Amino acid sequence: MRVKIENDVLFINREDVPKYNKQGSIVRNSYFWALRSIAGRANSRYDWEFESEVWIALQRMLISFAESGYLPTCETQLEFSPETEEIPKLLRLVSTIAIDE
Repeated sequence: MRVKIENDVLFINREDVPKYNKQGSIVRNSYFWALRSIAGRANSRYDWEFESEVWIALQRMLISFAESGYLPTCETQLEFSPETEEIPKLLRLVSTIAIDE
């Protein structure tokens, strides 16, 4: 999931946030609601916002859903741009840097 940090708020690109689907997978829908429950803003028109106070919960959630094996890595990993100066320590285990192509 493409992300950026501004003023200690993590923004997940709205196009990369998992979608809720009434007839969809229980795991994917649970993932959607779990992320939404700790987001400061979770609206389909905007990037989702996560304040630094919830980053440890976000990290644990991403690790847990990644370990389940039901979701692909691209949906449980935070992807920072190559211009990112430093990934916060709390998010390093669940993050990567995008490769310029």
